[in-house]
Amino acid sequence: MSERAAPFHCPYCGDEDLRPSEEGPVRGEGAAWECRSCSRAFRLKFLGLLSQGPSASPSSRAGGTS
Repeated sequence: MSERAAPFHCPYCGDEDLRPSEEGPVRGEGAAWECRSCSRAFRLKFLGLLSQGPSASPSSRAGGTS
């Protein structure tokens, strides 16, 4: 997996005009991005995969019957 994950939308305004920040990436802190539309900067960080937990089917979690 690469160090940098590319966002598709700004988490603040939803615009797609994003650029990698000129600030160099800091290991373990995620990649920095800048939104040219709302002039905000933010970082992305992959936290990990979610565990499956107890094996329950999606219909049983929604209150449905099998």
